[in-house]
Amino acid sequence: MSGAVGAAIFRPNVVLFDWDNTLVENWGSIRSALNEALAAYGQPPMTLDQVKHQGRHSARDIFPSLFGEEWRPAREIFLAHLKEYHLAGLSVMPGAEAAMDALGERDVALGIVSNKNRELLRREIDHLGWAGRFASVVGAQDAPADKPDPAPVRLALDTMGIASKKNVWLVGDTDIDMRTAVAAGCLPILVGTAMERPDLFADAKPVLICADCNELAGFVRSLWDTICQRS
Repeated sequence: MSGAVGAAIFRPNVVLFDWDNTLVENWGSIRSALNEALAAYGQPPMTLDQVKHQGRHSARDIFPSLFGEEWRPAREIFLAHLKEYHLAGLSVMPGAEAAMDALGERDVALGIVSNKNRELLRREIDHLGWAGRFASVVGAQDAPADKPDPAPVRLALDTMGIASKKNVWLVGDTDIDMRTAVAAGCLPILVGTAMERPDLFADAKPVLICADCNELAGFVRSLWDTICQRS
């Protein structure tokens, strides 16, 4: 059930979504591609939980830590495998379209801020027929730094012509997303079960936690139905 845990939550003018594990799920393809790269360098495969933990970060942070000086060719192996198979493994998270519809029907502008490879991100958006939903799409390496740095949020809002972050939500599924929101001055909204690890959120607590995007959609509808809410 949705729960407000922090500051007052106002109606947003803009909502920026994370991508993987927030609106879509593609962990099988990501795990297969990462294990392909690990095998090429004689490293043991990762479990799905290990891949998900690594996947909180950007590839430009993950690969040097895993492969050292060989991180660039290892990343190319990963990307080549992922480009071939990622669309086949792509699925929509529960409530993703309901949440976007609820916001769109209330004239809230939507954007994507993701640490996913920018080419793959845009291919997935096009594959789902969602390009028209988003006023801005920012993927890995589009900005000078990736999440949790606030640079991708700034780029997304600049692209949308938004000067103030007062009524901007950032919706994501990890502590990295919440840190990004706090650093950028946006409202941090968490979806999913990541708060089962509250230690990860010590310095970036969400103001709202929803089990999934269906709950987020319901919260949005209730926010507009509450007469006393300020915009």
